[in-house]
Order: sequence, then structure tokens, then C-alpha cells
Amino acid sequence: MSSLYTRSKEYTRSRKAQSDSPPSSPSPIAKTLRHERLSRLEAANPSTSDSSYSERASSRGSAYSRRENRLAALSSRADDDSSRDYKKLYESALSENQKLKSKLQEAQLELADIKAKLEKAAQQKQEKTSDRSSMLEMEKREKRALERKLSEMEEEMKILTELKSDNQRLKDENGALIRVISKLSK
Repeated sequence: MSSLYTRSKEYTRSRKAQSDSPPSSPSPIAKTLRHERLSRLEAANPSTSDSSYSERASSRGSAYSRRENRLAALSSRADDDSSRDYKKLYESALSENQKLKSKLQEAQLELADIKAKLEKAAQQKQEKTSDRSSMLEMEKREKRALERKLSEMEEEMKILTELKSDNQRLKDENGALIRVISKLSK
């Protein structure tokens, strides 16, 4: 029994895969043709075997309809399960996408903030560097000016020492001349 059921299940699966639709009931044309055949058989042989044949045919029809109903229920249940699974998957993917989008926006805002801070820091550094370079230039000018003054003062000091020594020599000469004149005048 289970082997027959699995075969019929496999058969419906392959049939469904071929047509991509659930198994359907026989078409109205097929039903009318079957009904016409049964009525012809009943009309041709009104014997008891005929009634057993019609019973067999009707039992086949009811078995067929039961089978179709069972397969339709199984396929609708499988469709419901798969649609629920797809819906759950879609919802989970959608929520995951929303989370990722919010994280991306946060990361972009953080990146923009960091870029602004970096630009501000670079600008401050450039200002400090330009201030520093202007300060360095001013200090260099002042240093050169001081060095010039220092060299001038050193030369003045040399001249001053020379003048002092000349002044001292002249004083000594003046004193000697005064002594010579006083000796001469006595």
C-alpha cells in the first residue's frame, strides 16, 4: 500500500513539475465521453454482469475522485507550507534588509562626522603650521637683526677698547709733556 502511495505521489510530483499546476479533475468532455460509454454498455447488455460493470465503473470513478481530492488536499497543504515558508523567508529577509539599511545609514553618518572632524583637524594643523612658519620667519628675522646688532656692538667694543687705549696713551703723553714743560720753565 505504501509503495503504491509513494508511486502515485511521485507521479503527481512529476506531473505537477511538467505542467506547473496542481492535478485537476477530468475535463467536462472526458466526463461526458465516459458517461456515454457507460450508458452504451448498459444499453447493450442489461444483464447482471452489466450491473457489476457499472458498479465497478462507478467505484472506479469514486476512487478516482477520492484520489483526486486527497492529492488536491496534499498539494494545497504543500502549497500552504511552501507559501508560509516563503512568506517567513521574505519577512525575515525584509527585516534583515531594514536592519542593514539602518546600520549603513549610521555608518554613513559616522563616516561623514569623522570626515568633518578630520578636515577640521587638518585645517587647524595647516593654520598652526602657517602660524608656526610665519612665527619662524619672524624669529629668523629677529635673530638676524640681533646678530647684526651683536656684530656691530662687538666692533664698537673693539673700537672702544682701542679708543680707551689711545686715550690712556694720550694721557700718559700729556702728563710727560707737562713734566717736560714744567722742568723747562723752572
